[in-house]
Amino acid sequence: MQSVGYLGPEGTFSYHVARKRFGRSGKLIPCAGIYDVFEFIKSGKDRLGVVPVENSSGGTIFETIDCLVENAGRIHIREELSLNVKLALLGRRGARVRHLYSHYVPLQHCRSWIRRSLPGARTHETRSTALAAERAASEPESAALGTRDAARRYGLDVLAFPVETDAPNITEFIVVGREAAPAARSVKTSLLVMLENRPGSLFDFLGAFRAANVNLTRLISRPIIGKPKSYLFVVDLQGTPSRPAVEHALAAARAAASNMIRLGVYPVRKMYAS
Repeated sequence: MQSVGYLGPEGTFSYHVARKRFGRSGKLIPCAGIYDVFEFIKSGKDRLGVVPVENSSGGTIFETIDCLVENAGRIHIREELSLNVKLALLGRRGARVRHLYSHYVPLQHCRSWIRRSLPGARTHETRSTALAAERAASEPESAALGTRDAARRYGLDVLAFPVETDAPNITEFIVVGREAAPAARSVKTSLLVMLENRPGSLFDFLGAFRAANVNLTRLISRPIIGKPKSYLFVVDLQGTPSRPAVEHALAAARAAASNMIRLGVYPVRKMYAS
């Protein structure tokens, strides 16, 4: 049975996605943080991990990006998953809510609803929605924003579902592992790129894809540790090196870069519902 680490504890949206993707074919292992998921993968053979990489309103999960950068060439992106997140208010029926716990992203998504529906409640950030539910279960006059599944796990009632959000709430996840994904069904490529610190280097790199009519879907810059004012880039593009246009673009981009490492060539699965 495949061992799959995820951002735990049980009841998080990462758990929800991992369970939907791997079902009974995987042994799901909760990890305390995203860094711990990567360490879990490195500590055993044939292990996989499920981690969030971007939220449609909260933005990029930089801890995941930094872990990909740190482990470039050793851990590969194997799949992209996504979840249409529907939040629930978890608490005790009939009790007043003075404290509301959740991860910072749900708290951002539901700001208008919180002000309107829970006036006077103090909000508190937690590392995950599951920890928020655990905290709410241990304190009087407390509630949490999280998954309906977490209500059952922590003995809480579902007080409202779905909680209204200020914008669509789509979270993107990746499956990572020590082996590269099989070529079949792959539709996307991710790269780690380092450029020379000179005028026009980024323009030259991006121009390779424009000239080949290859679409870039993500461009993230991160500082290079130990080199002030120096940056590297994580780049996602549609297509794989098996396509002539992508192969041509990658060859031209490589000539414009001081270093370029492939983070993954992988399939994108259909969006899950929560």
